[in-house]
This record gives sequence, C-alpha cells and structure tokens, in this order.
Amino acid sequence: MYLKSALAAVLAVAFAVPSMAQDTIKIPGVLELSGAGAISGTNFRDGALLAIEDVNAAGGILGKKLVLETVDTASDPGKARAAVQRALDDKPVVIFGPVFSGSVNATLPMTNEAQVPQIIGGEAANITSQGSKYIFRTSFGQNVSMPKIANYLRDGAKAKTLAIVYVNNDFGKGGRNAIMKELESRGIKVVADLSVEAGQADFAADVVKVKSANADAVFVYLNEEESARFLIEAKKQGLDKPLIGETTLLGQKVIDLAKDAANGVKGHVGLTIDAPVPAVADYAKRFEAKYKYKSDHNGMKGYFAVIMLKAAAEKVGKFDPVAIAAALHGMTISPDKQPGIMIEASWDDTGEIDRVSYLAEVKDGKQVITSTLPKLKP
Repeated sequence: MYLKSALAAVLAVAFAVPSMAQDTIKIPGVLELSGAGAISGTNFRDGALLAIEDVNAAGGILGKKLVLETVDTASDPGKARAAVQRALDDKPVVIFGPVFSGSVNATLPMTNEAQVPQIIGGEAANITSQGSKYIFRTSFGQNVSMPKIANYLRDGAKAKTLAIVYVNNDFGKGGRNAIMKELESRGIKVVADLSVEAGQADFAADVVKVKSANADAVFVYLNEEESARFLIEAKKQGLDKPLIGETTLLGQKVIDLAKDAANGVKGHVGLTIDAPVPAVADYAKRFEAKYKYKSDHNGMKGYFAVIMLKAAAEKVGKFDPVAIAAALHGMTISPDKQPGIMIEASWDDTGEIDRVSYLAEVKDGKQVITSTLPKLKP
C-alpha cells in the first residue's frame, strides 16, 4: 500500500512538471549585470521585468505567463556567447539582450543560425547590416541617430569645428565612424579625435587636449560612467564649449552621477523618460516606485522588448520563433493596439527601428525636451 502511494506521488510530480512548463514561456535575458555595462544591463532587466509583471497580470500572452531568466555576461563578449549558446540549447522562443554592441556582434550569428529572434539594446551601426533576419533593435542604431545629431551640430550649435571624444569599444567606434561621415557632408571639420578606454576613471589629460583643440563644440560619446566622469572633469577645468551628445550623455544615470556638471549638456535622445508622452511618464513613475531608482533609456528598451514579443506572438497566434521574427519585419506597433509600446514604433526588414525622437538639454539637473523630431518614414 505504501509503495503504491509513493509511486502515485512520484507519477503525479512527473506529470505535473511538463504541465507547469507548458503554462509558462521562459525568456533568456543575456545581459550586462556587472562590469562596465552593469548600469545598462540592470536597467534593461528591470524594465523587462516590469513589462512581464504587467503582461502577466493581464493574462499573459496567448494564455501563457512569461518568466525572465537572466544570465550575467559581466560585460564580456566571450561570456555572452557562452550564455547565448546555453540558452539556444533549450530552444527558446526569443532571447533578450545583450545591450553592449560588442556582445551583440559576438552573438548575432548564433541566433541567426538557430533562427531565434534576438531583441537587443545595442546601437552600433553595423549590427543590422550583417544580414541577420533574427536581430531586432529596441532603440535607434547609430546610422539613424547620427544624421540627426550632425544636423543639430550644424543648425543648432552652428559648429564649424568639432572635437570628438569616444569610448574604444564597438559602441564608441561605431558612433565615431558614423558621425564622421555625416560631419564631412555638412562641412564640419574635426580638429580633435580622442579615444578613451571603457571603465576609464581619469579624464584630466583628455579634457586638456579638448581645450587645446579650441573647437566650436565637443561631441561626447561614452558609456554612462565615463560620460559622468568626463563631465565632472570638464567642469573642473572650466571647459566652456558646448557639450553635445546622444541618448547616453543626457541619460538619467549620467545626470545623477555628474550632478551639476551635467547642466548645459545638449543633444539628441531617441528614448527618454522625459518624453512628453503620458504613458512614458506613467512608466517612469511605476519603475521608480518598484525599483527605487529612476529608469534610463535602457529600462525602456527592456520594457519594449516584452511588448514586441507580445505583439508579434499575438499576430501569428503561436510561439513560433521563425513566425515571430517574420511578423516583426515590417511591423508597426501602436499604443492604441498595444498600450505598452508607449510610442508608435516600426521595424524594417533588417530589424532597424523607426519612431519619433527628441532634442534635449539638461537644465537644473533635469533633462528638458526642447523639440520633437518625426519618424523618418511617416
């Protein structure tokens, strides 16, 4: 009698496990939770978790609840490759991350071969030019954002000469190369071209070089912590030239770290919690209430990744990786159909994203939107 009862219990557990698994969709999140990309990866993770909480509370996707299983890449492309390979062994529906472009470039051939959609935070221009049908951005690539910055440098800052300070990784080098092309066509001369290292702490010598170049403006394209340190040193040395950047330079984490040294920074932001959109303001409020810190653009990327999966899976009516990828190509997701997207967004056949963006300035420790730029393709 005891043996029968024990056997029945074992069988009940054995049959229950697949049933439970069938009620959930596990999403591998291969993200930078430590190392140089910790700020970016942690924001992306927390944004995704908030979206998953919202989606699951509303019944999930196609009746299934989502579970995010994160792996820390330590901001190392080799570790990212290993993590993606392990994730692919389990045949996932989708993979979220990485955020750093170097790790995205190291992993995108793997997801392309496995035919699994990879929704990323990386912005390097070359990511979507490699022919993968399974890579999708959550924010602008440099090939989209740099023309907008170059226009601002010419028309807004009225710069004839420019100093460039960029971080020596895939993100920084890609941005530097992309804007150089745009500057040439607009007649803006680069008089200083400075590379710094990821994780660099001392920018005294770099600021000295920028000051001696005497450019009309300075384009700063660094990761969050380096951006804050550069701004602090620039203020310390009395650098009085306009400091222009992209989303990262004007991000909330940079403002928090640099404090009043961030005031006066201007630039283009593709994603920001300060966007003049009620849904974005609501997201920012809920994110801060839940995690006790302010989201930056990477948090929004993570939130959007979940909504992209939801929209595509509901369109095809199944959790099929190939079908989901095909659905995302050419898709436009609008807030009236998927409120979680907050701002209408479209994807082309390379996985590049298009939506409105903004020009902004940091004033009194806050990012202030000064104008809205339309989608490239209305």
